[in-house]
Amino acid sequence: MREALLEARKAAESDEVPVGAIIVKDGEIIARAYNQKEKKQNATAHAEIEAIAKASEKLNNWYLDGCEMFVTLEPCPMCAGALVNARIDKLYYGAKDYKAGAVDTLYNITGDARLNHRLQSEGGILEKECGKILSEFFQGKRGKK
Repeated sequence: MREALLEARKAAESDEVPVGAIIVKDGEIIARAYNQKEKKQNATAHAEIEAIAKASEKLNNWYLDGCEMFVTLEPCPMCAGALVNARIDKLYYGAKDYKAGAVDTLYNITGDARLNHRLQSEGGILEKECGKILSEFFQGKRGKK
């Protein structure tokens, strides 16, 4: 999760919402990413989507079985759906997302038995650190208005 936090800091430095993600396979980081919605002017440029794209390119396969994702914020519905579709094995996330969390907080997309794939998830990993970077970012935004 500390590596995902490094990615979140890159996002904050780029004036993006500070969410970072990494994907690990066989104990090795194969993809790193952070939010880039503003830079790319693309609503789908969330850290998780960017990391999935990089991992798929590295493995030359969209099927990311055997992979685990670490992300600093609980995934939204779009990202949770992408994790299911990419067949990620396990998700570790930091802070809960009380406005859009789709793993435990508002929805449970990653564990929904009606879908063709489910993945294990564990939240609260370095939760305080992950939440702090988000809080500080938004406090700074409100202070600039």
